[in-house]
Parts: sequence; structure tokens; C-alpha cells
Amino acid sequence: MDHAAVLALYDRNLREGVGPDGSGTRVERAGRVVRQIGSAQDWNGVLWSDLDESCADAVIAEQTARYGGSGLAFEWKVYGHDRPADLARRLLAVGFVPEPQETLMVAEIAELDLGAEPPEGVCLRTVTDEAGVELLVGVHEQVFGRDGSRMRHRLLARLAAEPDTLVAVVALADDEPVSAARMELVPGTGFAGLWGGGTVEGWRGRGVYRALVAHRARAAAARGYRYLQVDASSRSRPILERLGFAALTTTTPYVYES
Repeated sequence: MDHAAVLALYDRNLREGVGPDGSGTRVERAGRVVRQIGSAQDWNGVLWSDLDESCADAVIAEQTARYGGSGLAFEWKVYGHDRPADLARRLLAVGFVPEPQETLMVAEIAELDLGAEPPEGVCLRTVTDEAGVELLVGVHEQVFGRDGSRMRHRLLARLAAEPDTLVAVVALADDEPVSAARMELVPGTGFAGLWGGGTVEGWRGRGVYRALVAHRARAAAARGYRYLQVDASSRSRPILERLGFAALTTTTPYVYES
């Protein structure tokens, strides 16, 4: 895989040229930025920017004013190759708060081993309704310690409006949810994104996470997608590297509360 070429494709298809990620959101192309705006329950933020030292501060101020005028908190996701090189420092200077850095990892599906199955006693349940969403959100809240109300809203909205762009799955052991993950498909881009993979304590290190990756990769391949993309935490990065994913750059969310 040509890392530079794939990163450029990612920027073009999933950042600069991407469409809204839900029926209640819209993407605005405003000068040197591409941003998404929706309700307070949606993801709001800057998807892409093309800045330099001469304009960065003014453009940052434009974004805080745009979202502030709607009373929305928003995220500016800064990638390791974004410019100017001190973009993060400029965001911090006006009140943005950083979240943990992750690694953008990509794999060509054709190069992955898709044979991994869940361990004995564990079955995978596809999420297709509200009951399944509740199971998935429950795992997410347990594993990551975060409120899942926004995720619940987004998953239910996507299942209702664009079910073909979502593959969500819960791993069950004796009907007890022990792991969950989702995949968001972006038509016309060649990329499918893996999100929210997490396993409860006691089941980690037993192959459940690997099985969920393989399950979603098979689903993406069946739909004609070429690449899988993950914003990987420090915990999941080593697993994904062993599976064949390559690190392309870093990504750090900077959050601004209006």
C-alpha cells in the first residue's frame, strides 16, 4: 500500500469531499474549511482545512463564531499532517480542549485475514433495531465510561434513514453483551470506517475484538469497499497492526464549548 497516496485519497474523499453523516446534518464548504453542522445530538465540527500562518487565526475565529451563533459545541479534528504546523497551539490559545490523540490506521481489505471467528460460547448479533442499539450503547458506556445518548441518537437515526450505510454488531456470551462495534460505510469513497470497538474486562485478550474486525471487514468486502479506516487508541493499535493495518498519521480532537 502506498501510504502517501492512500492518505491523500482519505483527505480528498473523507474530509474535503465528504457528505453529511446523517439526515439531520449538513456539510458547509466555507472558504478554507469544510465543516458539518447539525443538532446538539449530532457530530458538529471541522472536517478539513487548508490554512497557513497568514490566515489561520482569522479562520479559527470564524468557526467559533459560526458554531457559537448556533449555541453548539464543536470539534476540530487536527491530523498530524495538517497545516500550519502550529495549528494545535493556535486552537489551544483560544480555548479549545484536546482529547486523547489517536492514530489513523488504514488497511486494504483484500490483504487482511478475514477468517477470525469469535471464541467458543460467543455469538455475534447484528444490530437492526432499538433493542440492539441499547445493547451496543450499554457496552460502550461500560467500556469507555461515557454517556451514550448521542451515540444512541445517531445510530437510531442512521438505521431509520440509511440502514445500508451501517453495520453494527454486539458479541454475546450466554446472552450477556461482552463486546460491540460498528462500521460506517461512505458510498462512493472506497472507505468504510470502523468505530466504537470495545470489550468488557474479563473478555479482553480472547479474540473477540479481532473477530469483530473480521466480521465487519467481510461485510465491507461484500459491498465492494476497498479500504478499512480506524482512529485507533493506544490499546487497539497493536492489535490492528498485527491484523495488517498501517499507521498513516495521528489525529487529535480539539473541542470548543460555545
